[in-house]
Amino acid sequence: MTQKLKLAFIVDPLDALKAYKDSSIAMMRAAAARGHQVWTIQREALAWRDGAVFAHAVPVTPLPSDEPWYAAGEAQRLPLTAFDAVLMRQDPPFDFEYVTATWLLEAAVAAGARVFNDPRAIRDHSEKLAITEFPQFTPTSLVARDPADIHAFIDELGDVILKPLDGMGGSQIFRVGAADPNRNVIVETLTHEGTRTIMAQRYLPAIVDGDKRVLIVGGEVVPYALARIPKAGETRGNLAAGGRGVAMAITAREREIAEYLAPILWQRGLLIVGLDVIGGHLTEINVTSPTCMVEIATQAGFDVAALVVTKLEEACAD
Repeated sequence: MTQKLKLAFIVDPLDALKAYKDSSIAMMRAAAARGHQVWTIQREALAWRDGAVFAHAVPVTPLPSDEPWYAAGEAQRLPLTAFDAVLMRQDPPFDFEYVTATWLLEAAVAAGARVFNDPRAIRDHSEKLAITEFPQFTPTSLVARDPADIHAFIDELGDVILKPLDGMGGSQIFRVGAADPNRNVIVETLTHEGTRTIMAQRYLPAIVDGDKRVLIVGGEVVPYALARIPKAGETRGNLAAGGRGVAMAITAREREIAEYLAPILWQRGLLIVGLDVIGGHLTEINVTSPTCMVEIATQAGFDVAALVVTKLEEACAD
């Protein structure tokens, strides 16, 4: 019999979560269904004193309805070591407060807490820059802040995507052609007049078939991806930008990429990873709060959230 776990989820404000599609809520429901205790923590509640990291934690009972989706118990101030596992599921922006949270969580790990994704690994894996470790899978890319370098890249390739390194949900992503009359102002805006580093990538026409979200859980590749297909007239497939999500079996190329990365990322303590793949090219490695679990479960019948709970049970049994 699997031991009953006490699990804490560091999430955005509970009433702001959209239960009909939120992956963190799906994981909480899957955990509660197996008899595990579910607690929630707000990032701003993390605090350190005398060698221990504490937080005001709220026990919740997930409900089958989406509104309300939970019943809350009485908050308690507890050390993170009081939980069998803590899941960091805070959405970006990955600002200084987020970095501070990873430092506090790293201190909790040093004191004996289990935290997923590993806070050091979250901090070390920029969701845009992490692909530079695996250039064999990426499209032609440039990371730079000098406008001259970026314009040379645009001139060389003719059709590129420009994006900030700290965005999410498709925010501030531009498709720029060599003849685009707005290219100067776009580069100036994204680089803040040459003071901020950005990423440029070759435009991939395969985006019309979807920006694929391939999930890896505990070193295991989920056999279905969510293709986020841009709406008419759009370049971005992100659901937050109006893209349409279609679950489908992963391709041989997507499996090749994911199977290569899976053991490397799991060995680093990254329990849940979301790869973004367009036309067989790796474009991002998402480690803060990868999503798309609900859509895959609903459309393809594969319960990703339940797989997460299984991997947590196995990790806590070691």
